[in-house]
Amino acid sequence: MDKLIIEQGVKTPRIEFDPSGFMKITGRSVPENAIEFYHPIHEWINKLSVYPEAGFKLIVQLEYFNTSSSKCLLDLFRRLESIHLQGNCSVSISWLYDEGDEDMLESGEDYQQIVKIPFTFGKAD
Repeated sequence: MDKLIIEQGVKTPRIEFDPSGFMKITGRSVPENAIEFYHPIHEWINKLSVYPEAGFKLIVQLEYFNTSSSKCLLDLFRRLESIHLQGNCSVSISWLYDEGDEDMLESGEDYQQIVKIPFTFGKAD
């Protein structure tokens, strides 16, 4: 299976998903149609027939996201949670935020309360 790379746009984040288990979402997520934008990501995960032995590591480093993106991110996290809970492979999420951006930290903590995936938190580069 090929990598999924979606270059960053003015309103959309950069997406880099590799079948080896490395996944990264960076930038701003305020697309006109978040469901349409995030659809290829959900499809890519659904098409994986073999999960990486090392598991999935998702790095989320968003400056800002809107409400519709929030729902799409939650859908993504729930899909990864399902894979994680089935025992097919481990999944972890690194939530990176800019120093002093308490809102973004709280958003990550909210997701952590909702899904049963190990989260780590750290300052963005």
